[in-house]
Amino acid sequence: ILFFFFFFFSINPLGKHGLNLICMGVLRPCSRCRPWWVPLIASSILVLCFIQARADETQQLLGDLELEVNPADIVAQIERLGHLSDTTPPSITRILYSKNDVRAREFVKRLMTDAGLTVREDAVGNIFGRLEGEDDTLAPVVSGSHTDAIPQSGKYDGVLGVLGAIEALKAIKRSGFKPKRPLEALMFTSEEPTRFGLSCIGSRAMCGRLEASKLDSLRDSNGTSFLDAARSANYGQGLSTQEMLDRAFVPKGGIHAFVELHIEQGPLLEQKELQVGVVTAIAAPASVTMDFKGNGGHAGALLMPYRKDAGLVAAELALSVEGAALGTKVIDTVATMGVLEVYPGAVNSVPRQAHVEIDVRDIDEQRRDSVLDDIISFAQQIAKRRDVEMEYKVINQDPPAPCAAHVVDAVQEAADDLGLSSMKMVSRAYHDALFMAQIAPTGMIFIPCKGGVSHRPDEFSKPEDMVNGIKALALTMAKLANASGMDDETCDEKE
Repeated sequence: ILFFFFFFFSINPLGKHGLNLICMGVLRPCSRCRPWWVPLIASSILVLCFIQARADETQQLLGDLELEVNPADIVAQIERLGHLSDTTPPSITRILYSKNDVRAREFVKRLMTDAGLTVREDAVGNIFGRLEGEDDTLAPVVSGSHTDAIPQSGKYDGVLGVLGAIEALKAIKRSGFKPKRPLEALMFTSEEPTRFGLSCIGSRAMCGRLEASKLDSLRDSNGTSFLDAARSANYGQGLSTQEMLDRAFVPKGGIHAFVELHIEQGPLLEQKELQVGVVTAIAAPASVTMDFKGNGGHAGALLMPYRKDAGLVAAELALSVEGAALGTKVIDTVATMGVLEVYPGAVNSVPRQAHVEIDVRDIDEQRRDSVLDDIISFAQQIAKRRDVEMEYKVINQDPPAPCAAHVVDAVQEAADDLGLSSMKMVSRAYHDALFMAQIAPTGMIFIPCKGGVSHRPDEFSKPEDMVNGIKALALTMAKLANASGMDDETCDEKE
């Protein structure tokens, strides 16, 4: 108000003298009239000081937040969710749209409701729990992960990020802090690729990186389509696949910032005795399937010079996959032949067919794709030399995502404010955050897990580590919700 008052008089020739007279009693220590521009500069300084004072007040308020998280609550919730499994705990199996997946969804919605959050679901089954802010017209700050689990895995992967987000909002609400923006806890649909061979279905749908024709072409091991599976879980009723995706889509700007809490799934934090990992980039996979066809025959009767052994092509290629990754001499490049199947699979039969699936990951997209190209070239050379037919198909090549600088800074500041030891690190595993980075500034928080073990029944994180992560998440979300002048940057443009 001061700024515009003085500005009006300063540009009005008739008002400049009057302005000087007014300012004699407001901005002087002497009785002589100042030049007209003196009050303009002074008022600008007053405005800037006011803005800085409000920012300092907000930061002081954030620094004084009393965040209470009960470790017994989060442990009990993880244990209860662990019993919603197709296998006996501690082995966890929870497949998309299965009975136990639906039960897990109901459990998460009850937790959200009990926390005083407003619950909604989109057409593919992403579940949101909302804590209202001072201005609910603003885009929310969101945190979440997944609860589906690959066969015979553990209790913590993904689950911590869902339950932790709910607990973070509960802690913020208990503290009495009122965020400027709304905050949301989110459970994504199907981060794991178990049922349909496609990962991150929920987050892909939200950012518009999923085509209806792709989903419609997918079948599970029983021949069930995605749409039929969704309807069996009471999603997509009366809708086409395209309509489901349209209703799940979130445009850029629809989410102010996204932060995912997760176990590290690696050993670094535990080895270095650090409490929190501040993620700066998320690696992404490119995957390819290959099928080889030779002649096969009786293991005794088919002599060595006449064999076209498809199994040996796959075996030789496995070492070439390792060599291609090591050849970059960069620690961030990894390659894995995770599936190797030979047919007919009898001890007295020369393999006539082989099927392999290969995963290549890196935070550098060009380097990763170059390794993938090398592996395909190696496979073609080996198959030709052994006189075996070859077919291959590149399944996906998702772009890696650097985390938004101001979100990384918010996570780091939260860790520092809480007195938590930390390090900056790369996420080498695949997460929904990779796709959320397409539509919102994104970051991640890691906590240690025992031995770096994940996707196994002995997966484990200490209660105190989970509490540290939840508190860091809560403070990060509060900072992002109340920060002013943040750049709404995203990592990649939507294709």
